[in-house]
Amino acid sequence: MASRDAAVTPPAITREKATVVERRMKPRKWMREIGWRHVLLIIFAFFSLYPVIWILSASFNSSDSLATARLIPKSLTTENFTGLFDSPLTPVGTWLWNTWKVAIIASVLNVIVASLAAYAFSRLRFKGRRAGLLTLLLVQVFPQFLGFIALFLLAIQVGETFEGFGVNSHTFLIMVYLGGAIGFNAFLIKGFMDTVPNSLDESAKVDGASPAQIFFRIVFPLARPVLAVIFIITFINIYSEFILARTLIRATEQFTLAVGLQLFVESEYAAKWGSLAAAALIGAAPIVLTFLVAQKQIIGGLTSGAVKG
Repeated sequence: MASRDAAVTPPAITREKATVVERRMKPRKWMREIGWRHVLLIIFAFFSLYPVIWILSASFNSSDSLATARLIPKSLTTENFTGLFDSPLTPVGTWLWNTWKVAIIASVLNVIVASLAAYAFSRLRFKGRRAGLLTLLLVQVFPQFLGFIALFLLAIQVGETFEGFGVNSHTFLIMVYLGGAIGFNAFLIKGFMDTVPNSLDESAKVDGASPAQIFFRIVFPLARPVLAVIFIITFINIYSEFILARTLIRATEQFTLAVGLQLFVESEYAAKWGSLAAAALIGAAPIVLTFLVAQKQIIGGLTSGAVKG
């Protein structure tokens, strides 16, 4: 016990001495060596938080005009929030439901398919394995929205063959989201699965386990940290996606929240900036809370290994 205390004491003493020395430093020297970092952090924090503060202020501002908008409004109101769910022209509740439905289904399917592909590239040995992995990475170089014209034409043709599966279909939109993110996510999951010891697979094979059983009972549970991170990142990207959703969805009641928000400012002289800010806050709140609650798990899932006893 004594040796352990002795090993712990010096760092504590060092930190106390460093704090004392820092307090005794002259203002100019402190500013030159330490203070400039605090100034930069304050500036960066201001630029990051200023738009958030402005949106928060606009959501409670009784005026919908940008010309009379102020950072500190003269009068506060909650009508911007209460009026969101009353107007049939802007059904924010329906848009939120559509957004959550599309994002959750697409994210779950993305994790499942990407983990299966990652397991194949990580554990199985087959002809064209390296070329297939490089092809996945090459495809991800091109942004998905570059093909939105082709996707729109494809949606029209598919809708003519299968009614209810083309334009204005959440199913087709989910399939588009599914195909656009699998490649990169599979590459990330593969890197994580490579850290799982092969001895676990060999032991399972000796016991008569099939590749599917090895995946679902051994590799998949050990890869849960990175799978959770992939799910969160994919969900957030789909939740806020606009271009593809605006191209493939035309009916107002089928809009996602990102697409529906444009209706508040579609008319130049009848724009509802207060309602837009309120809807944006309601839509962003779940994402902000997710990051605040799960930020350690997100960082840990991307950096930690999966070697477990």
